[in-house]
Amino acid sequence: MAMTNPLQFIQQVRSEVAKVVWPTRREVLLTTVMVFIMATLTAIFFAIVDILIRGGLQMLLGMFG
Repeated sequence: MAMTNPLQFIQQVRSEVAKVVWPTRREVLLTTVMVFIMATLTAIFFAIVDILIRGGLQMLLGMFG
């Protein structure tokens, strides 16, 4: 790996940062809302699955216990 002096390094970093496309406020807001919606739906799904599995196991154990 070639060594560069600190000044070249900082220039290269600034050049790369200038290429970054930053999201708009609206894009950030929409993505954040979508993450909260998906997390809520996932939590609801797993809660329902948990209730169904618990009920099935209680029924199964009730038959044999």
